[in-house]
Order: sequence, then structure tokens, then C-alpha cells
Amino acid sequence: MITRFSIVTLVFFVLSITFVIYPVSFPIRLPYLGRRRIPINLATAPILAIAILWASQCLGATQIRDGIVGTDGVKPYNILILFFSLAYMAITLDITGLLQAAAFWVSNRGGTNGWKLFFYFYVMLTLLSVVLGNDPVILSGTVFLVYYTSATQLEPIPWLMSEFAAANTASMVLFVGNPTNVVICEGFDIINAAFTAYTILPFLACSVAGFVALAIQFRDPKHIPRRLTPVGKLNVRGVLRDPFGALIGSLILGSCLVVIIVVSFFDVDVWKISLPFAGAKFLFDFTWDHYRYRKHVRESGEKSEEEASPEDGDDPMLIEIRRAMSIPPTGAVDRQSTFASVNPTLVNRTNTDEVANVAPAAPSSSSGDTHSPRNAPQIFHRQRLHLQAFHKRLSRHFPTFFTALPRLPFGLVPFAFSQFILIEALDHQGWIEVFAHWLVRASGRAIHPSIWLIGVLGVILCNISGTNIGATILLTKVVRAAPDFPADSTRAAGIALAVASNIGAVSFTFSASLAGLLWTTILEQKGIHIKQTTFAFWNLLPIVLMTGVGLAVVSAEMAVLY
Repeated sequence: MITRFSIVTLVFFVLSITFVIYPVSFPIRLPYLGRRRIPINLATAPILAIAILWASQCLGATQIRDGIVGTDGVKPYNILILFFSLAYMAITLDITGLLQAAAFWVSNRGGTNGWKLFFYFYVMLTLLSVVLGNDPVILSGTVFLVYYTSATQLEPIPWLMSEFAAANTASMVLFVGNPTNVVICEGFDIINAAFTAYTILPFLACSVAGFVALAIQFRDPKHIPRRLTPVGKLNVRGVLRDPFGALIGSLILGSCLVVIIVVSFFDVDVWKISLPFAGAKFLFDFTWDHYRYRKHVRESGEKSEEEASPEDGDDPMLIEIRRAMSIPPTGAVDRQSTFASVNPTLVNRTNTDEVANVAPAAPSSSSGDTHSPRNAPQIFHRQRLHLQAFHKRLSRHFPTFFTALPRLPFGLVPFAFSQFILIEALDHQGWIEVFAHWLVRASGRAIHPSIWLIGVLGVILCNISGTNIGATILLTKVVRAAPDFPADSTRAAGIALAVASNIGAVSFTFSASLAGLLWTTILEQKGIHIKQTTFAFWNLLPIVLMTGVGLAVVSAEMAVLY
């Protein structure tokens, strides 16, 4: 029964989603800290909504507990421990330079053929995302493409959009590729290996459809030239910072994925597998960094302080691209003028109406501080200086861990738990039951209508439910709550949701996925601003084609199986 408490709960749920998509901030003056801006965004809006709903008795301690511990076989803590364990292993593997080395190798193989290089990059990013998930590939691939397109004077939009599409499409293959996959496996009781068996064909169809859509959109030579200006070969080994660390990291991550797939047949919580492997990688990182620190072993491609140039910065990828671009091959014009600017972000000067290049923002002590650090009040100034000096010493001694730590998506923890709690609040107030009855009426409990309803709704809700995580949690609860819903229709809806929750990131809003927020943040830091309308425009054809093709393949699979 819908009551006034139900209405209030739904209103605040919608408001929290609105502020996730369109974050705002307001100024406030705090004692000793001065004037600050308080954000209402992905990290704060859901928590604030929960606090208000709890105060107004729309939810209670039971719903908060269920949102953390889990119900109906879905365990939020299991999902987050698994995700952070794999994220740590993937990010520390990226820190060794392995992903950049792969990008350099592909660039050398592509040569001067623009479309050949575009295709090679698409395939490489797809394969890496299958194994590592989308976030590590977005982290490393975006930076490389910004540097590379700027150095070669290419339009960045086609390359960046293809990277985003490839990474998010490929994350549907393994259940560990995306947090939404884990929600679906637990919510629909799908064995991990069976999940891959169900999604491999939709993935291949969506990947091909996505590339075809991108090729159609960027067929004009102004987007992707047929011939590229010849450049020097990129030194693949030079960008590989730590070959031994890359080898051990690859072995640990690969072994972890294999063991997880094997034990999935024995009803073992996956976090019990991933966490020990992450712990082993953590111990290796500290031990190996300590050994290199004591033995004064420099990373591959690292220069000594006397050799380092002020223009080089700390990124061997940028250093190597500079070197390759300044050494023309036989018959090529001298490209040293390409790097006349000392701007380390290599902002692309081929400005268009779609990409607004802005200067990188100067670092500040706080993202919400409206005053310069000199004028801002300092609390415990001496203690802070000691802590900063201590942190700097530790970072030099153990660079792998202290480089990976800030790159871990800690913002996912409060957001994911908040989404689970808000969905439990909707369930407590009767909304999940209402939505479940609507699903039964619309689908008639049949397999194929369920596939297309859940699939299309999943893509849409990724854009208007905060992120694909919120959409997946909501639709999983709705399907599970549908009365007398057949097992075959339930399984079909789950696979359709797996496809939708991954390709739904390639959509109209950056906040459709955490990968989208990460992607646009990296671009802003590198001086490239892509408008929301531009992002939506270039994603329109790929998402329409991938949705149609992917769900059609799921329908074909279910027709064969059932």
C-alpha cells in the first residue's frame, strides 16, 4: 500500500539521483577554515537523502543493515571487497607501465595508416578491458590518447570516444569486469563461468556493432586521416617502468581470475578468493619496492636527477612520445616544432566546436577552497608539514602502493552502500512491489518481452538512476520481486540486464557510469573539455546499434536454450 511515507521516499530517491547527475555546491563559512564550498554530488547526495529519510521515519535501522549486509543473496560487502581487490591488482599492474607498453606496441604496428591504427587501438583496448575491467584501461588509455593525438595533431574525439565504447562494452565478458556484473550474478544466482558463457556472444556482437557505428560516424578524413604523418618508432621497453613487477603482477592477477572462475562452481564467496590474492600483491609491492630502494635500482626509463629535464615531468610515456616525435623517419619532415611548448599536458591545438581546450587548473590544497593557500587559515600547520614530509619519504620508499592508493575508487564505497540502502527503503515502502507488478503486466511473464523491457529500461535508467550501479540494483530487485515470474524469464532478464548495464555507460550522461565520471575528470585535468551534448551526440548511434544487436543476440540465445 502506497502511503505518504512512500511518496516522500520516492521523492528523495529521485532528488538524490538528480544531484548525482547534476551536482551543485554552495558556499559556507566555517570556523578556523574560512569560506568553503559544500558539494551535493555523487558522494554526498545519497547519504544526505538517507539521513533525511531516517529522520522522517521513512526507513529504519533494518533497511540500513540490509543495505550493507544484503538480502536475497546479494551481499554488498562481497561486491565491494571483490571490486577493490581486483582494482588494486589492476592499478598496480598499470603502474608498472604494462598498459602503456601495449599502447606503444600497437602504435608501432599501426604505422601511418590511420584506419588501421584506429582499428588496432579498438581491439587492444577491448582485449585489455576484458581482463582488467574498464576502469584501469580508462585510467591509462585516456592519458596515452591525449598525449598521442596532441603530438600527432589528430582530432581527439574519435579516438577518445572509441576508447570509451571499447572499454565499457568489453567489461561485460567476465563477471569481475564491472561491479554491476557481480550484482547480477548474486541477484540472479548465476554461476560466474555461466555468466561469461551467456555474455560472450552479446559482447562480440556489441563490440562489432560499436566499431561499425564509430566507423560510420568518423568516416570523414577530417576525423581520421587515411594517412598519418610518419614518426619515429616508440620504444616499448622504455615505457615499461618495472618489467619484473609487470610479470609478477600479471601472474597474480591471472591466477586470481582463474581460481575465481573455478571455485564459482562450489558456492564460495568470491571475496574470499580475491582478497588473499590482493594481499599477496600488496606484500610483493612492499617487498620489491623496499629491495629496489635499498639497492638503488632505478625504474626502466627513469632518469637521474642530473639527467632529468624540467620539461620531462615524471611520465616516461610523455618523455618517449617527445623523443619519437622529434626524430623523423627517412623522408619525413622535422617535427621538433610539435613540442615547442613546455606544457606537460600536450593540449591539442586543433580546436573544434566540440572540444573546448582549457588550461589545466593549478593544484590547490582543497577542491572546495575559494581562497589561495597563502590566505587560507592553517590548522596544526607544523603537524601537517611533518605528516607531508613523512608521506613524501614513504612515497619514495614504496612508490607502487602510494601511487595506487589515491587511484583506488574510494568514492564508490559510500555511493554503493547508499544505493543499496535507498533501494531497500523503496522496497520497505512498497515501491519495488508496485514496479514488479508493472513488469508482469508489460511482459506477460514471457521471455522475449522481458529481455527487451529490462534491456531497454536498463540502458535508460543508467542515465537517470545516478549510475549503472543504481539501475542494476533497482532492476534486479524488481525482477526478483515479480510474482510468479518463471525461472527462464528471470534468467533471460538477468542476462539482458548484464548487457544493458555495461553498454548503458556508452550513453548520454557522464554519470551513467563511474567510468564516465573518471574519463571526463582525466580529460579535464589534461586540458580537454568535452561537452555533455557532444558526448551524447557521438554516443547516440553506437548505443542504439549495440542495444538492438546485443538484446537480439540474448533473445536468440534464450530461444535456443528454452
